[in-house]
Amino acid sequence: MSAANRSQPIKLNRPVVGKARKLKDLMLKSDNRVCADCSAPDPKWASSNIGVFLCLKCGDVHRALGQDISNVLSLTLDDWSDSDIDSMIEVGGNSYANSIYEAFLPKDHPKPKPDSPMEYRTKFIRAKYETQDFLKPSLRISSKAGLESTNSLNSVDNSFSSTSRKHAPEDTREFVGQLNITVVKGSGLAVRDMLTSDPYVVLSLGEQKAQTTVKASDLNPVWNEVLNLSVPRNYGPLKLEVYDHDTFSADDIMGEAEIDLKPMITAAMAFGDPSRHADMQIGRWFMTRDNCLLSDSIVNISSGKVKQEVYLKLQNVESGEMELELEWARLD
Repeated sequence: MSAANRSQPIKLNRPVVGKARKLKDLMLKSDNRVCADCSAPDPKWASSNIGVFLCLKCGDVHRALGQDISNVLSLTLDDWSDSDIDSMIEVGGNSYANSIYEAFLPKDHPKPKPDSPMEYRTKFIRAKYETQDFLKPSLRISSKAGLESTNSLNSVDNSFSSTSRKHAPEDTREFVGQLNITVVKGSGLAVRDMLTSDPYVVLSLGEQKAQTTVKASDLNPVWNEVLNLSVPRNYGPLKLEVYDHDTFSADDIMGEAEIDLKPMITAAMAFGDPSRHADMQIGRWFMTRDNCLLSDSIVNISSGKVKQEVYLKLQNVESGEMELELEWARLD
């Protein structure tokens, strides 16, 4: 790493300000409070170019891979440059990195556990990052580019990420894609009238909103309605709100949820034209304590289209679940 990049080192055990504050916030997310490779609690190390948090044992294996593959730093002892922190934040942490590096992890190939033997731990980590066995071959990243952002993991969605765009080609288009969202159904929704509710769903992305029809007196409504939203270049989460329709008063909220679009768009941009690929899994949004997923949400190519089924537990409400299907279409 150049001297310029290390000219303003930041130690994380000093008072956290600026970019160090952002890294500290990233560390506190629940999926980053365990090791990305073995799920051991309270990781004290990280690979800054891969963008994952690691325990001591897995960190030792990463260090043995060499800095061109994994640049291992202590979260409490080492100096972190601005570029080290930028790389971690750009990837987004364990869930985002694992959604790429473990997208094709076979069910019969379990991840190591905190107490797994070093031999198995080493074999898994080398397969995951060095030979990249769990990525599609066309997505495999050159090991020589470990510290070069143009070839690192975060460059997969560099042009369409909601974070840094310093390497993206200039493009003045306001929108980069379209989402076709099928609101499939709700289950066990909350009562807001005497014995039932009249629910409808509102989806929001940026300044755009789309709404389903109202289902009268139904706590388990089936919509199967398709709503369309354009994806802006600086996209954020897709927001879902469920309301109870009232004729003579303001509509009551029946819960809400946020859908992280980055795993889907990252995978879609990496694979290009989905019509050229057979049906396959290409990504995953992991369920964590910080999100409203009921289970991991898989991103697939199906019949030449990029699709993702999402099962959500509504937040800030006593009960309710929602099922959606997302379909991505890139604007050329």
